[in-house]
Amino acid sequence: MSWTDYPVVLVVLDLLGIFVFALAGALVGVRRDLDVFGVLVLAGTTGLGGGFLRDVLIDATPPAALTDWRYLLVPVLAGLLTFVAHPAVGRFERPIGVLDAFGLSLFCVAGALKAAEYGLGPVPAALMGMVTAVGGGMVRDVLVGQTPQVFADATLYATPALGGAAVAVVGLGLGAPAIVVAPVGALVCLTWRLLAMWRQWTAPRPRGPASV
Repeated sequence: MSWTDYPVVLVVLDLLGIFVFALAGALVGVRRDLDVFGVLVLAGTTGLGGGFLRDVLIDATPPAALTDWRYLLVPVLAGLLTFVAHPAVGRFERPIGVLDAFGLSLFCVAGALKAAEYGLGPVPAALMGMVTAVGGGMVRDVLVGQTPQVFADATLYATPALGGAAVAVVGLGLGAPAIVVAPVGALVCLTWRLLAMWRQWTAPRPRGPASV
């Protein structure tokens, strides 16, 4: 099987996204002063939660995280690396939002392409890409008792994920190979998210006082 084959691209994107998100999740655990077990739980939850939810929703069961040993090994390695060398990992991250943006861009594309592979149309496939990107972080934040970042972060977060996923799905529908649309979609999401963080772009909010 060539490295440009569709399933290979999906697995590579999934594993890269899991590793990056697991690093971010493990850093949250370290900063919450959790023990090694707690750090590994947050690493696994952040890295695998979105893909697990996606696989259940598109009926790709059992989820890849339960059938492929690589999906379990990657977050464990990322969690242990962060636990042992968290000062170096933390300096590399600068700040944690940048690392999270990379994971967001990888997961939104991987989720959308896998949903398209399972027969979903462009719109639901793009939505599955967004769910894949934000799902793990939401579960992580609930576990540590804080408002999920997708709701608490004033800057655009889920919207760039949806945009990157849409670019990948549309490109695939136009006949472009996955090896081409994947990096393009990921770059769209990453650039949009980083610009939103830098320029403080926000989604519209209600005007006036809330009715009670």
